[in-house]
Amino acid sequence: MCGRFAVTLPPDAMAQLFGATPANDLADVPNFNVCPTVPVNVCSLVGSGDDTGRRLSAMRWGFIPHWYKKPNDGPLLINARGETVAEKPAFRAAARERRCLIAMDGFYEWDRQGDEKLPWFIHRRDGAPMVVGGVWQTWDCGDEALTTCAIVTIEASGQMAEIHNRIPVILEPDDWALWLGEKGKGAAALMQAAPDDVYRMYRVGQEVNSNRASGAGLIEPLNA
Repeated sequence: MCGRFAVTLPPDAMAQLFGATPANDLADVPNFNVCPTVPVNVCSLVGSGDDTGRRLSAMRWGFIPHWYKKPNDGPLLINARGETVAEKPAFRAAARERRCLIAMDGFYEWDRQGDEKLPWFIHRRDGAPMVVGGVWQTWDCGDEALTTCAIVTIEASGQMAEIHNRIPVILEPDDWALWLGEKGKGAAALMQAAPDDVYRMYRVGQEVNSNRASGAGLIEPLNA
């Protein structure tokens, strides 16, 4: 799964990266310890027909199915499995109609050695923002409306599989339009684990094990 990530790209730069119109409610950055349920900046398609366009807006990280009566009525859905996202009742409509892009510097993952959970930071080798695929929807329960999202993951391979069995769907710029639906159908073909030469991973300090930790030191290599 992907349970934490870091983002430092300012909202205006992120909007420019995606060619998206920025909303007025964007989440503050930098944030070196983005945790579930906090707002994250997400690129999605809005409008219909010829009026469709990309928009960058803040969404709650933690997808809420439409049948929940309260946001915490069931499991916290921060990830959606790519193998079943088009079939699961919680995600299938969003997988078909509401896919999105989430940019980050990189994400954290943990492996266990004895009683210790040891963190890694995974980022692109080329230094570019890591853009991962997601799904989104607005949950509305009358008195409360929340726009929420989840990151789509796939079975890991290569170096990532040595520490964890899942990895986010990492998308290249040429894939963004297909994932969003601007180029029609076929996004399922993008649900593959990125090859090893796309990303790099290194140990970081255990401070990030706390969801209260903050600061640029969280992504510093452990032995730097």
